[in-house]
Amino acid sequence: MVAVLGTAAACGNENGAAPAAQPTQTPSTTPPTLPTTTPPTPSGTPSTNCPETISAIRQSVEKAVWGKGTPKSAFQPVSVTICQYDALATGQDYATVTTQRTGQQATDLFALVNAAKPEPKKPDFCTKELGPTYVLRFTDNDRGVLSYTAEAYGCHRLVATSFEGQGKPGELAAPRAVTPELEKSLGLR
Repeated sequence: MVAVLGTAAACGNENGAAPAAQPTQTPSTTPPTLPTTTPPTPSGTPSTNCPETISAIRQSVEKAVWGKGTPKSAFQPVSVTICQYDALATGQDYATVTTQRTGQQATDLFALVNAAKPEPKKPDFCTKELGPTYVLRFTDNDRGVLSYTAEAYGCHRLVATSFEGQGKPGELAAPRAVTPELEKSLGLR
């Protein structure tokens, strides 16, 4: 029986048909097709409250002049929008979480920003942990918007990056470091 099946397998199937043609390994003149990669889809969504990409945010922080600016901002906020960027955000990624605070909560958060002491020079030593980047967009009664960027990782930089509207803050506040109290407050939802 084993001999019969072995012969049938070598010569065809049990009903006498010839074995199917097997592919041959002939050299091809066309190069192999490499898998295509699509660029990563940007995360987050642009909005009027959080209109900038993480690249634009990082550029504005890098432009900050350390040791220059007022020690505290005279801005009087009535609300704040907190735009949170993921720890691994790159390129054209937008904020993935947006939080609004009004009244006393905005005033308290601004007091934490003002409480940090200005740093005379850009930090030399930074940790390697990952954390989100926050953009704090404080608004006053005259619809002025004062923006700060707070990094909850690395050098923990806190930088006043822009003022839009009519002018109470004058010169932007000097760059400083994010305090643990400020970082804890930003993590609250």
